[in-house]
Amino acid sequence: TPGAAVRSIRPYQSSEQYLYAMKEDLAEWLKELYDLDIEVGTFVEVLETGAVLCSHANNVTHVAGEFARACPGVAHHLRLPAAGVACNLAAQPGTFQARDNVSNFIQWCRKEMDIKDVLMFETEDLVLRKNEKNFVLCLLELARRAARFGMRAPTLVQMEEEIEEELRQELDLPPADTPLPRPPRKPRDLHNLDQMVQHLVSRCTCPVQFPMIKISEGKYRVGDSDTLIFVRILREHIMVRVGGGWDTLEHYLDKHDPCRCTSLSHKQAWKTRSPQQQVQHEIWLCPASKAATRGQPQPLLLVSRSQSPLPPVAW
Repeated sequence: TPGAAVRSIRPYQSSEQYLYAMKEDLAEWLKELYDLDIEVGTFVEVLETGAVLCSHANNVTHVAGEFARACPGVAHHLRLPAAGVACNLAAQPGTFQARDNVSNFIQWCRKEMDIKDVLMFETEDLVLRKNEKNFVLCLLELARRAARFGMRAPTLVQMEEEIEEELRQELDLPPADTPLPRPPRKPRDLHNLDQMVQHLVSRCTCPVQFPMIKISEGKYRVGDSDTLIFVRILREHIMVRVGGGWDTLEHYLDKHDPCRCTSLSHKQAWKTRSPQQQVQHEIWLCPASKAATRGQPQPLLLVSRSQSPLPPVAW
């Protein structure tokens, strides 16, 4: 129902809270993969000792070895991990043993998985929780690379593959190589997506509403440019495919809709738009009688409308 669709949208108030959706997806993925007692609220607590991370690294190496034996021709063209990670499974949070585990995992990601520094994190980012963002981005990138040789991927990575396949079909490119069978993907949940998108866009208070036009299911044109974005539903979140990663639609609009954007240059550019694009609604205040207002000028009040203009109203 319309009410349920609106209520299902989790409000995001800051630039950091969009990480919640990614942590939620990763937590569910790790729970299914290793039968862990983990959820979004305990995501960092479960992983901060590095024991789960090192065990995951060793599992990725094992899956890569099986892939190399099953598909040697394809494996020859991929960068596969060849070594595992030393791990102290009894490490306690905040200890030197925990730091060693996390440090070993970081070195493995760099050396064996060739993850670039821009997507890496430092030991203290996790142990002291200085930078959860880079930690989350690193886990997602690791999941992308491991999915190439048959590792089960989080939902976000599966949605990325769907979008890439859609783009290949539009450009009439050959399908991607999928040497190993993938687990069945749940059907795309696009029910009520357009309604949920329009609900978020309707919060715009610009004189001319920030445009977001539906091109096809899950694809929209935004702003005054020809920029196309892919939108998907991830549990209770509306996610936008941005560059090589993801953002929530709420945060994306906060960065691009002029009435929500905190960038000074963006707001100044919006103010320089041509006058005909600005909408004003005139309200004439008519006196009750000519005798009461003889010799007095008739006032004129201009009120800026936040949405589409309405016909003139005579009071």
